[in-house]
Amino acid sequence: MTVEDELVLNRRDANRGWRFDLVLPVLIRPRAAMARIVESTRAIWRTPLFLLILAAVAQAVVAGSIKAAAAASGELALPPDFEFYAPEQQAQFMQAATATNNPTFNYVLPALGAALGVFVLWFVIGWLLHLVLTLLGGRGTSRAALNVAAWAALPALIRSLVQLVAMLATDQLIAAPGLAGFAPAGEGFANVLLSGMLSHVDIYLLWQIVLLFIGVRLSSQLPAAKCWLAILLTILITLAARALPAAILAQFGGLTVIQPFL
Repeated sequence: MTVEDELVLNRRDANRGWRFDLVLPVLIRPRAAMARIVESTRAIWRTPLFLLILAAVAQAVVAGSIKAAAAASGELALPPDFEFYAPEQQAQFMQAATATNNPTFNYVLPALGAALGVFVLWFVIGWLLHLVLTLLGGRGTSRAALNVAAWAALPALIRSLVQLVAMLATDQLIAAPGLAGFAPAGEGFANVLLSGMLSHVDIYLLWQIVLLFIGVRLSSQLPAAKCWLAILLTILITLAARALPAAILAQFGGLTVIQPFL
């Protein structure tokens, strides 16, 4: 094979849409794999997103089966201070729990939410990272940022598989994931927000950050300090955005009437 033929094959390989051949290299030889991803002239984020969505849906289905089994045996997860609820509120909660114990609420909606969550999280990280890098003087494209964000998220696939195996082995949901246990006790807005952010912080997130740095450094050509600043700022904003809805809802937990539908 001549040098020209090898270059043509490498170019054709770099432009394929589905790249399952890069999954293991990204995890075990990230620098070389990220260099190939950055050099691609096409959007090659479909492969990692497909795997992440598949794992998230499987995890949601297993969690739904555990919740359905607990509900069938009468083991309901009661909210804090349930004993202080008015009798009408307790009856409404039990009615809502019964009404939502069906395949739609146990499997379909959680699976759809998990799939949508993976897609939205990737899109937000990719575009926010591209925006911050551009403001810092980077010259990378949005396509490269989205590709890097997708492939750098592969550690989340490992996390989902580990949690999936743990749930199947113990028939229990994952309690207090990440560093949530280190959050200050209390139900204040700041405490709930911090707890929600820390629940997503673990070794897999640190692994993802390292992969993001490798990809961003190659694609943006910015100094290492600016790359770290862009990545950490993006991750902090994303963590806060993921935890914010739960923190807001927690402030109204004692005021809302519990119903199965809005």
